[in-house]
Amino acid sequence: MAAPLHPATTVTNIKSLIPVTLEMNSSQYVSWRLLFITHCRAHEVIDHIIPSPTDSNDASPDKPNSSCKAAEKPANWDRIDSIVLQWLYAPISTDLLQTILKSDTTAQRAWETLEKIFHDNANQLVNVSSLVSEKRLVLQVIAGLNDRFSTVASIIQQTNPLPDFYGARSQLLMEESRQANQGSSESAFIATPPAPPAPPAPPAA
Repeated sequence: MAAPLHPATTVTNIKSLIPVTLEMNSSQYVSWRLLFITHCRAHEVIDHIIPSPTDSNDASPDKPNSSCKAAEKPANWDRIDSIVLQWLYAPISTDLLQTILKSDTTAQRAWETLEKIFHDNANQLVNVSSLVSEKRLVLQVIAGLNDRFSTVASIIQQTNPLPDFYGARSQLLMEESRQANQGSSESAFIATPPAPPAPPAPPAA
């Protein structure tokens, strides 16, 4: 019997789930960080970026990626870690990507590098341990959307009361699915020209 798929392997478009692009001097880090952590928890990979307290106590410089001890490391750990790294690389700006992009790195190291960058710029940010209001999180998500989602973004923004994060996320995923289906329908319509009209019936004798 084949092993069940890990939830992380089912993600095909990380930017639809984390639509905020993180930039070097961005005040969006708090929201971006919360979105990323929520996503990692939902897909059972949070230990790839934030080790548990027990694992942190076991950490040492000669134990790379000590968030999972070698004796307990799952067979697919390296593959899943590479997927989480891809998630980190996608929703950030080019200058940040060049900063954390290193050979033989891990998702945890890349995550910690990002944290150090924004801790150094703390005078421009809300403290990373501060709670982000649901309203602010939804507005930050809307602000990071591209023109494809301008209509649904406007609808969400004008909804009173503003939907919570998961409600807004659901609407965005539905819109993405609708656009994908519409694209397929349009292609089929263009590829199949309409049938010519039937010739008129001959006049009755």
